[in-house]
Amino acid sequence: MIKKMIMMGFVCLVSTSIYAQRKPLVNLQPKEDTEVSPIVKEKVDEYARKIDAIIQEEKKMMEAELLTLQAKNLDKAEFDKQKAVIADRFSEKIDQRIEELGFDLDTVIQKQVRYSLLNSDVTSNEELKEKLLKKFRPAKNFSGYISYGIMNLTNSEADNALDKNLGYAGNFEFGLKFNYQFSRTSPWGLISGIGFSWRTLSLDNNMFVAKDANSNVYLANYEKGLSKSKLRTGYVMVPLGVQYNFSKLKNAGMDVQYRDYQKGFKVGANVYGGVKMSTNNIMKGEGISDRDRSNYQVSPFIYGGQFTVSYDDFSIFVKKDFGNFFKNGNFENDKALVFGVALWW
Repeated sequence: MIKKMIMMGFVCLVSTSIYAQRKPLVNLQPKEDTEVSPIVKEKVDEYARKIDAIIQEEKKMMEAELLTLQAKNLDKAEFDKQKAVIADRFSEKIDQRIEELGFDLDTVIQKQVRYSLLNSDVTSNEELKEKLLKKFRPAKNFSGYISYGIMNLTNSEADNALDKNLGYAGNFEFGLKFNYQFSRTSPWGLISGIGFSWRTLSLDNNMFVAKDANSNVYLANYEKGLSKSKLRTGYVMVPLGVQYNFSKLKNAGMDVQYRDYQKGFKVGANVYGGVKMSTNNIMKGEGISDRDRSNYQVSPFIYGGQFTVSYDDFSIFVKKDFGNFFKNGNFENDKALVFGVALWW
């Protein structure tokens, strides 16, 4: 009886999913709409029609018996008592005939689960395994990212004028990350991609970046006062490294195991290189509002290393340049060190 109640609920859910377009029957992928398998729909519809035919047949016979009972002109109490007996007898008969249909609920549910996983009906174990292998293949895709980090200029020598007058520095970046898992079950993968990075040095104490006759840069003081003094440089960035995923193996069935490479706890390490796009020297203050995009001796190429710790789509990272922020000995030994966060999608 319980199995039949489940089946009737199953029929209702299938009908709701098909005709009312509400939540899908088997929602194994919550972010996507899951349709009902055509084979499941056909079998359930056929079963529902057979049940309805049985009920209608037995209902007609029961109504005929009730008419005969009514013709006996029994008192109400006796009539109700015999009517209940007839109803119980026909109910048991309907249950027995439905049971004899031999509907295999487990098989139907299994077919729908397969369809929800693979978005197609499969007719054999070999085809099922082939579909599973195709669906759960190693990760190989691009994902967008955006990041922001607090930047410091490290100096192995004594602090120079830039170090002493640097108020705040930041690194804003966005781009595409390429993920390549080495195998379906491997925790290791390759990471690469392309990004656009803007590094900004904000100066305090009314200081600004200036150039002498030989195009060497130095810090000068603006006597009237500055509300903004920034040196911003843009780079095209390319990382290359590896990532390790600590998530456990999952079983898709048919001896097919896989690891969700982009979810869970991950650590990564990579090197990176960048090519300068432009430098913008921004000054605003009393009697001045200027943007100068000429050469301020910022290094045209940067390279360094990065270490990243991630969980799902959120990351924290630290990255360190191996080369100087400026070229030709300007503010020598200043190298960028960035601590930041990133979001992926």
